[in-house]
Amino acid sequence: MASLRDLGLSEYEARAYRALLSTGPTTAKELSQVSDVPMGRIYDVLNSIEQYNLVRSQSASRPKKYVAVEPETALSRLLEDKRRELAEKEAQYESIVDDLVGTLETTERVDQRFWTAAVGPDETADLLVERLAAADERVLMVASTFSRQFDVDELGERIAAELERALGRGVTVSLLMRPALVDELPASVGKRYRESLAPHGSFDCRTSEDVTGSFTIIDDAEVCIEVDHPLRAADTLALIDLKDREFAADVEAEFQPRWAAADPLSF
Repeated sequence: MASLRDLGLSEYEARAYRALLSTGPTTAKELSQVSDVPMGRIYDVLNSIEQYNLVRSQSASRPKKYVAVEPETALSRLLEDKRRELAEKEAQYESIVDDLVGTLETTERVDQRFWTAAVGPDETADLLVERLAAADERVLMVASTFSRQFDVDELGERIAAELERALGRGVTVSLLMRPALVDELPASVGKRYRESLAPHGSFDCRTSEDVTGSFTIIDDAEVCIEVDHPLRAADTLALIDLKDREFAADVEAEFQPRWAAADPLSF
């Protein structure tokens, strides 16, 4: 059950505020008796909830009297305080991440052959976006279909956003698609491509009917290959991420003639 403590109040502060709602204007001594907050703590508690703007005081009276702010207003103020705290925490964590990005370095050697795989739509999407985020120099992406398993709007937005970030850090991006796939792009994704990707000098998109399968070559050293489901060709079973320069070179050798013969796409 939710309580005022969930919004940051201590047990004594919550007791004092609840008691004030029932007593109306009252003194600290009277409130201590009604709320079971010890007299030795009541003034500190009242000062604290006054700082939260949950009570109003009448300083002119002797002794000083306190009255509770209406519950709806009080809860709104507590909620706003929590939002402010969360925003400050978010900014703090973002700053920490920015600092760590420059200090953490990978020890991974791209000349060593290594492969991994993700199975299932969510895992497959996450792995592809993760590897796009790791690109430092070049991304060659071939897309022939959208799997029915994926939320096309969400996945398209995620990939477009990651490609935009890659371009921002100096990565060149070449995207080859089947013409029919262009028509399947959600309006929001098409808008992002037109406004954020297409104007970028390091981004090039072309279409060709001579495209089968979907794969991505990253930094001439890594290939992410979508594997179709053996029983449902329109679904993706898995994504294989293979780090092998020789294999990446072989795949690119097949890619380049198709890229050269493809038609530039105007979004």
